[in-house]
Amino acid sequence: MAVDLATLTDALSVHGPDILRWCGAIAKKLRQFDVSLEGKSSGSSNTDALTLADLTVQELAIAALRDRAPELLACRIEAEEENGDLAAFASESDYVITLDPIDGTKYFRDRTGDQWCVILMLRTRETVHYSLIFVPEDGETGTWVEACGDRILCGPDDTSRPARQVLDALTPIDVSNWSGSDRIYLIGFQDRDVERAGNVTEIGLTGVAPDDMPGSIYPLLATGQFGGSLVHSPNIYDHPASLQIARILGGDAVWVHNGKSVNFDELWMDERADMLRLPGIVATSPNREILSKLCELAKDWPKQRYVD
Repeated sequence: MAVDLATLTDALSVHGPDILRWCGAIAKKLRQFDVSLEGKSSGSSNTDALTLADLTVQELAIAALRDRAPELLACRIEAEEENGDLAAFASESDYVITLDPIDGTKYFRDRTGDQWCVILMLRTRETVHYSLIFVPEDGETGTWVEACGDRILCGPDDTSRPARQVLDALTPIDVSNWSGSDRIYLIGFQDRDVERAGNVTEIGLTGVAPDDMPGSIYPLLATGQFGGSLVHSPNIYDHPASLQIARILGGDAVWVHNGKSVNFDELWMDERADMLRLPGIVATSPNREILSKLCELAKDWPKQRYVD
């Protein structure tokens, strides 16, 4: 089946909001119970958390994408978990749909924060073309972020109206006048996240470690409450949404060791966590000056995620 980019982004924008709203509702209900599972063993609590909700949400999302928009079957699927009818989608394609059924599983499982979210994206090897993020417990009815083309939408859900109508009624972020803070989100440095956040603060920015995050990074970045992130070997199921937001706002996501823009040719499989990752350390920000500072700071930090 031959499809073009516009057909795929249209399908995701039409059907994605309903699907992610359903997923969020199911996850919120499951969060009331003990749904912890054994699974990953990378040594990082943020990475290794796995729940029945991850598997349930992915099963629902994959089936809904399959049934609601057959044109999407021409895409490859890269999902954080291994369940769902993944075989219904193409094994080879220039277009890749990525799904993170619950980003922030540790906080979801431990009930220590409401920054968990559901993420759906479409990318090629060069960049991300569509991102949809739903943060179910941010605000009374949840918060949306949608990025496509040159537009970013961000705002509260309203369950009295269809999800697509809610998004269409939001005022787009003023890309030409975006002004972000100096707060930088850090994650992926194993047991050194707090130390690395301190290093960022020492150069005149404000480093924020995972346990100090006030919410999900995506709405915070879109609205300027955060100025960027510094992530060691980010996985491809969540971080690229920040990449797209930053690029629409005039910035980028770059490898700190050489300052080059991130692409998706150089992925590696993290066998410990059973997920695909970008190699090395990635700085992401709409602010080019912040990117330069983060690259200068971290360019000589170890590229390897694991020391043993």
